[in-house]
Amino acid sequence: MRILIVDDDRVFREELAELLRDDRHEVTASPSVPKALEELAHDEFDVVLSDLRMPRQGGLDLLREVRAHYPSTPVVMVTGFATVETAVAAMKAGAAEYVQKPFQIGQVRKVLEEIEQEARFAAGGANPPTPEALARAWARQEGTAVLHLTTRAVRAAPGVSVAAPDLENPAAIRAQVADFLTQHPRAGVILEDADRLLAHHRRADILAFLSDLRSRLEGHGPLVVTFDPRRTSASAVRDLRAAVAGPATHQTLETLGNPIRRAVLRRAFDGPCSFTEALKAADLEDSPKLAFHLRRLVDDGLLLHDQESYRITPKGREALLWLSEIDALARPGASLAAAVAHERSEPDRA
Repeated sequence: MRILIVDDDRVFREELAELLRDDRHEVTASPSVPKALEELAHDEFDVVLSDLRMPRQGGLDLLREVRAHYPSTPVVMVTGFATVETAVAAMKAGAAEYVQKPFQIGQVRKVLEEIEQEARFAAGGANPPTPEALARAWARQEGTAVLHLTTRAVRAAPGVSVAAPDLENPAAIRAQVADFLTQHPRAGVILEDADRLLAHHRRADILAFLSDLRSRLEGHGPLVVTFDPRRTSASAVRDLRAAVAGPATHQTLETLGNPIRRAVLRRAFDGPCSFTEALKAADLEDSPKLAFHLRRLVDDGLLLHDQESYRITPKGREALLWLSEIDALARPGASLAAAVAHERSEPDRA
């Protein structure tokens, strides 16, 4: 991972950087928020580790800047001064996690592993269906006309139209989709190789283009976009998935992106669980941290807190079923990932 450490304590900063480099991470160390913002402006990082309390500008100031300008970059708060409540408040403000000083390097490794799991979740899993199989399934099981846009040689199937997209010309792709929708009111689209679009255009323009495609398909059917994560940064993967996902789906994806919340939701799927049972399922010892994640699951309608137990809601059950659908799309011999927008007829029901 590419890690930016921000701490005014030179000894701590350098020691942590050395330990993380020993773990084969690429580390940049910065002594202040202004210096950190300079690094962020010139380079891309997978995660920022920032001290909460620093002179003049502290970790919360940095968090606000990162959230505003680099929303796909997770920030982990490191604190030895603030209370746990303050650290949890930082998470409510958008921090991905927190660790407390003094700590063992194992704590940091565990948090970084969770961040990597979230990135892998955003990029997709390891054994998904191929785009061709997905297109056939849509056409066969859901009666959806499918436009499969790919530069590969793919054989057409009943209900599936295969066409080559001009990946240097998003406007031409938009016209292809618009023409298909005029002929097929119930339609889905699979667009392969979004990373090649990013190679030819500014990321902001491609994200706007994908958001437009998703809007055009609302009320018609699903949109799937594939990309090669080997050629796509972690932040670009998250941005692509956010652009393609509809609002309700995106909120659920964001909630399920955290491995702690997924572990708790899977435990609740097996039956009502107590706080202690949820703590065990999440492999945590930090009660305030679990309380934060449980509150997020409850607020998003995936869990119901009933007296002393947590119960999964119908929306939570559906969310777990989504996991098999929204993981990566891979073809043999390649590592591909997908972003999916497939709003259910009742996405917000509890």
